[in-house]
Amino acid sequence: MYYLIRESLTPCDPREIRGADAQYVALLNSAEWQSQREEFDMMIDMEMDTPQETKAVVNLDSLTGALSIPNRENISGPRCCFSFALDEKGIVLVDDTGYAEQLVQAICRSKKWRLPGLERFLYDLLEMTISQDLTLLERTEQKLNRIEEAILRGEVEQYPQEMNDIRGDLLDLRVHYTQLIDLGQELEENENGFFREENLRYFHMFTERVIRLQELVNGQREYVMQLRDLMQSQLDVRQNRIMTVLTVITSIFLPLTLIAGWYGMNFRYMPELEWRFSYPLVIVISIAIVAACLIWFKRKKWM
Repeated sequence: MYYLIRESLTPCDPREIRGADAQYVALLNSAEWQSQREEFDMMIDMEMDTPQETKAVVNLDSLTGALSIPNRENISGPRCCFSFALDEKGIVLVDDTGYAEQLVQAICRSKKWRLPGLERFLYDLLEMTISQDLTLLERTEQKLNRIEEAILRGEVEQYPQEMNDIRGDLLDLRVHYTQLIDLGQELEENENGFFREENLRYFHMFTERVIRLQELVNGQREYVMQLRDLMQSQLDVRQNRIMTVLTVITSIFLPLTLIAGWYGMNFRYMPELEWRFSYPLVIVISIAIVAACLIWFKRKKWM
């Protein structure tokens, strides 16, 4: 599929891009790229294989690179990837997944430009890859808030698996944003002079927005760490309460155990064994000891 960058993306015949008064966008799959790459007159010394990361590489007479975009429904899952090659005449998108085609079709439907150009097309293309990220991070913030409230209510018995998943997703997004920042800065550098100087501000705007998203991710990663510490402190408090109860019970029954052991020795000459009131007296003394211990522990706020 071929387009000319006019007030909007205008579909065209492949032959129309040669000698046209506008820059072009070519959307090809890997097989089409291999068979037609010489027609675009780009001196490319990098193979357009399946991309593993987002990057941009300056070549002698072109700029090549790739976009590796996490699936926003499953951040740690398979990514949406495509490669690109561009010069001052236009850009070629090499995509076997259909993701780049979705982005281009969305631009066709929704974008009209007063000052069309390759820079504005690239800006809109990159912008669409992060257009839903703020909403995604807001949902993540809400999840973390719910987890915090559950921890404070004492409803969480152990470290939630959801927090591990969120932490992993945030780490993946942080790396992704770092790569996008590098890509935006490489485009803004304009080493080969493919872009008009007055339009480099688009790449600067994109880079600044990604930096803000990365700052949000960093803040949420710190939030996860704080929740982990809060969870650990709640578990420690719960364990301390259990140990306090056990200690109180042990302290109460320790003197009773002494009495039972003392009168369980069965020595022959123990006058209390012959006294008719010995048994009820021991009961009264045991109750008094328990009551005294409870009063003492209450006053010391140990229970």
